[in-house]
Amino acid sequence: MQRVAQVIKVRPERLAEYRELHLDVPQPVLDRLRRSHIANYSIHLLGDRLFSYFEYHGDDFAADTAAMAEDEATKEWWKLTDPCQEPVEEAAPGDWWTPMEQVFLME
Repeated sequence: MQRVAQVIKVRPERLAEYRELHLDVPQPVLDRLRRSHIANYSIHLLGDRLFSYFEYHGDDFAADTAAMAEDEATKEWWKLTDPCQEPVEEAAPGDWWTPMEQVFLME
């Protein structure tokens, strides 16, 4: 199992919209996440930053995330959520959600 933590900024003027969207995530989007071997997925907010955490239980993260990116329901979902977000200053070129480094783990 791989733990994945990421961060992105939420546009302050779109925060209410972003919260509202996540009150009812479409079932096909959730199903695609599960088919991509993603579990225990959560998103948290602090100020203007969104922090996401999930556990990946597959064997090919790149292939599973590529399948998500090609999924029609997920593409439609991202058309709604992406305008609410913007990369953090620390993002590498091309990053949207920026990976975070794990510095501690207690199991």
